[in-house]
Amino acid sequence: MIALSEVNGLDLMVNSLIALALVLAPVTMWHALLYKRDPRAAMGWIGVCLLFPIIGPALYFLFGINRVHHRAQLWRDGAHQRRFVDFERGEEPLSEIPCYGKVQNEFSPLIRATYALTGLPLLEGNRVVILRNGEQAFPAMLDAINGAERSVDLSTYIFESNASGGAFAEALYGAQSRGAAVRVIVDGMGDLYSWPRISSRLRRRGIRVERFHPPRLMPVLPGFNLRNHRKLLLVDGQIAFTGGMNLGDRHLVAESANKKKTADIHFQFQGPIVAQLTAGFTQTWQLASGRVVKAGSTEPSECGDSRCRVIVDGPDMNLDKLSHVLMAAIAQAKSSIRIMTPYFLPPREMLTALQTAALRGVVVTLVLPEKNNLPYVHWAMRNMLWELLYYNVRVVYQAPPFNHSKLFLVDGQYLLIGSANLDSRSLRLNYELSVEIYDPLLAVELEQEFERRVAGGVELGLSDLDGRSLLSRSRDALCWLFSPYL
Repeated sequence: MIALSEVNGLDLMVNSLIALALVLAPVTMWHALLYKRDPRAAMGWIGVCLLFPIIGPALYFLFGINRVHHRAQLWRDGAHQRRFVDFERGEEPLSEIPCYGKVQNEFSPLIRATYALTGLPLLEGNRVVILRNGEQAFPAMLDAINGAERSVDLSTYIFESNASGGAFAEALYGAQSRGAAVRVIVDGMGDLYSWPRISSRLRRRGIRVERFHPPRLMPVLPGFNLRNHRKLLLVDGQIAFTGGMNLGDRHLVAESANKKKTADIHFQFQGPIVAQLTAGFTQTWQLASGRVVKAGSTEPSECGDSRCRVIVDGPDMNLDKLSHVLMAAIAQAKSSIRIMTPYFLPPREMLTALQTAALRGVVVTLVLPEKNNLPYVHWAMRNMLWELLYYNVRVVYQAPPFNHSKLFLVDGQYLLIGSANLDSRSLRLNYELSVEIYDPLLAVELEQEFERRVAGGVELGLSDLDGRSLLSRSRDALCWLFSPYL
């Protein structure tokens, strides 16, 4: 026989859960209604909270809050955020844009738009070197670290504890032992890609390491779904490396024993742009550490012909900057748009802009991996590619190994590179870093490589997608349904 005390205890627990649901669900629905800019997202979260009045608010707390408040916002002098107004607003664009003099050309509207969004000038006199795969990138990066005299700053999403990762660790130890100040940022989730974690190994040797939003059971804080995807290496304030490449053996594509071959393109920078990249690292360090620090005062001299500008993007004051730059570049295109990305799940507005560009006569070409390292992303992409093919956008699958490169080229003159993919995670949730480059010679070199990939790939046709079985189409559509969170 059940004791009366047990019945009373059960009733009390049930009543407490009901009371909790009656408080949490309405508050969460109100929050989604007030702050979500997309009515579909707001309606979705409201529906989840109605159906699951306790689990729904918990999911919203973990995954639905895209904007974070952090102490590092103090790096902006006088920065102030109105809690009930600016929750999903980025920094207000500039209204007064300086004249660039001799760089006035057909790209002036895009140059103006990016300045308005970033507040950063387009810098001349930079030298940019293309580094293909780990075979070229890793030796150049290690040589720079081994020659460091004053400082080494490194930010990466994945830092593997294998031979390549170990080589970087040893180089960092060596730089610190020579008296250079070494700082390392590893994303908290990316740090778990290999075991034992290399961040622990670095800390044991005295390297200053910050894990970005490391996952923890308690306390579970909103924002753990917001990852630092930036890849950046800075040495002595004079040389920088950025792009899409992580640190690990997977990028050694010439190794026959490598079962996870991942092709990629990285870039080496010298010149005034290094100062902007240094400021980008400073922002990331403040985000990870919660401590306010000043950016370096080094001003590298001009040493090349490329004009460059950094675009820092993330779910903070930099919200939507990269998306707007991409949209402005698509609108600017007159003859060609070439896109290479491993993950292509763009927002509806960007999809429409590409369709419109194709209707205007712009040749739009999209190059994707034939075999993706994330099958569910590949399936989700297949569900929406018909919308591009229908408007005569070329879609090409390139053969293995899996290509992780991220390139965006317009009219053979404008190039956008960096860590961001063209999906909701990169454009809304991740902290990303990109560099726009105006350099016709560099753009031509990358266009030629792009066309080689196209020539060696398989062009996708509308009939290929229409010919999928009903089971495949259903699976692809189901994955696409979750595309904002992939």
